[in-house]
Amino acid sequence: MTNPVSTSGANRVTIVQYGTRQGRKSEVYLNWGIYGRPDEPIGMDYFLWLVETPSGPIVVDTGFSAAGGANRSRTFLAQPIEALAALGVDAATAPEVLVTHAHYDHIGNVDAFASARVTISAAERDFWSSGMEQRAQFHHSIEDAELETLRRVEAEGRLRTFDDELEIAPGVRMLRVGGHTPGQSIVLVDTADGVVALASDAIHYYEEHDDDVPFAFVADLPAMYAGFDLLHAMVADGRVQHLVSGHDPSTLDRFGRIADGPLPGLTARIG
Repeated sequence: MTNPVSTSGANRVTIVQYGTRQGRKSEVYLNWGIYGRPDEPIGMDYFLWLVETPSGPIVVDTGFSAAGGANRSRTFLAQPIEALAALGVDAATAPEVLVTHAHYDHIGNVDAFASARVTISAAERDFWSSGMEQRAQFHHSIEDAELETLRRVEAEGRLRTFDDELEIAPGVRMLRVGGHTPGQSIVLVDTADGVVALASDAIHYYEEHDDDVPFAFVADLPAMYAGFDLLHAMVADGRVQHLVSGHDPSTLDRFGRIADGPLPGLTARIG
């Protein structure tokens, strides 16, 4: 299987939904009761992202694993590695992998990329080896074996870290914003249709961003608010044309859900 290469010379982003669950707003938003709003049901979709560039594919996050999903009763709609394969990306051919943060639903299949370079912020790498990962409020969101995989990747010399910002490829940048986790990062992609901000869990839901309601699990609340402010400013001043949330069920429809093709109903494309 060959990796896809853009023939237009422009980067392209594919949003891939691989899982879903149902919850309530009091579960997903921090101190929801202070807003005086009803505790309504809310869905949560799970995504990974594929950035196609002239020099090859870049995989942004790798989804939850079978074990990580089962431990939390999550529902697969597609297995992440199989979904990528359906889009022409073979994990064995070592595409670039970007990790926005180290929660179970973002690093669950890193082990399938046995030869790939993996990029993560230094703050994120450091935090999950600090001892804090065993405290209940943080351990809830990780799988010990998956953190060990990241450590093995580093021992093998395949882990690249950065402080605040890193150019990954022409028109592809990774930017640390913190908040949700100490090293939570976003990925900015220049495409023919404008700049795409893959917000990952800097913005789980558009409601979170629009109404200034932080997510329930947060390492640094002021930093989470600052991330909201940064993304608002990027959209307002034209640095970003397309803001892609980390978990909002409306995401695919906002960008045009693709009804046919290799993953019918589970993808949208920008660029």
